[in-house]
Amino acid sequence: MTAPVPPPPPANVPAPAIEVLKVSKWYGNVVAVNDISFSLGAGITGLLGPNGAGTSTMLHMLAGFLRPSAGAVRVLGQDAWHNPSLYAHIGLVPEREAVYPFLTGWEFVRLSAQLHGLPDPEAATRRAIAEVDLSTAQDRATGGYSKGMKQRVKIAAAIVHDPRILILDEPFNGADPRQRLHMMGMLRRMAAEGRTIVFSSHILEEVERLAEDVLVIVTGRLAASGDFREIRRLMTDRPHTFNVRSSDNRRLAAALVGIPAVTGLDLEDGRLAVRSSDFGALTRVLAPLARDSGVSLFEVLPADESLESVFSYLVKR
Repeated sequence: MTAPVPPPPPANVPAPAIEVLKVSKWYGNVVAVNDISFSLGAGITGLLGPNGAGTSTMLHMLAGFLRPSAGAVRVLGQDAWHNPSLYAHIGLVPEREAVYPFLTGWEFVRLSAQLHGLPDPEAATRRAIAEVDLSTAQDRATGGYSKGMKQRVKIAAAIVHDPRILILDEPFNGADPRQRLHMMGMLRRMAAEGRTIVFSSHILEEVERLAEDVLVIVTGRLAASGDFREIRRLMTDRPHTFNVRSSDNRRLAAALVGIPAVTGLDLEDGRLAVRSSDFGALTRVLAPLARDSGVSLFEVLPADESLESVFSYLVKR
C-alpha cells in the first residue's frame, strides 16, 4: 500500500530551507551523527558542541558533501547529496584552511565567482571583498594572510554568488574582536534579508551573541534545541561545584551551611569546594555572605564548566 503524501504547508507558512530527517552518519563502527532531526528557516542558527561532537559532519551533510548513512537531508526541498544544482544557492565556509597560498585575495574570490558562472564576476568579487572588509589586502597573496584574514577571504568566496543559505564551520577562529564584530554584523544583515545561516561553534558566548536558535549536539546526538535563553537555563540550572579561596575558608563554610542553594561543602588543602544546585542563587548570595562574615574572597572558580561536562549533563537529563 502506498504511503499517503503529506500535505503541503499552509500558504502563510513558508517551507523550511533545511530539513534533517532522522539522519545518522557512521564510519565503520564510529557513529558521528546519531538519529538527528530538525528544520530551519530564515535566520541564524548556531550548532553548539564540543570538539568531536559531530557538528562538522552535520554541516558537510547540509552542504551535500557527505551522504547520510540513514535518513534524509533536504535543502530547498531537494536532497542535498549528489545535487550540484544546489551549489548555486549554498555558500560553505569550512573550518580547515582552504585557500590557495599563491593566489591573492582578489584572485581567490574571483575564482569562486567564475566557477559559479556569474555574469559579472569582477563586480561580484568587489562587493564580496568589501563586505568582509578586506579591500586593503585584496592584492596580497593569501599565503601571507593571518588566520583571521583567511577566514574572511573564505567567507567572501562563499557569499560572492549571493547564496540563500550560508553554512559556516567555526567562522570566528583566529578573528580579532573588531573582525568578530564586523562579521557578526554582516551575518545579522544577511539573515534580516531572509537568508538561512547555520554556523558551528564550541564557544558559548559566540552562539549567545549571534544565534537566534541553538542546536546542541553532543557525541552525535541532539541534546537540546530552541531559543538560546532556554538552552542557557538548562545549562545553568544544573549541579555545580565551585572552588573558593578566601581569607578564612572555615568561617565562610560555616556561614554557607543552611543556605538553600548549597548542597555540599568540602574543606581540603586550603581550598573550599562548594556544591550547589542553583548556579544563580549561589553567585548572588556568596559575596554578601562573605562580607557579612568578615571574610575576603580571593578566588571563585567553577570546577566543572567545560563544555563536555555541561553537555554531558544535558544528554543525561
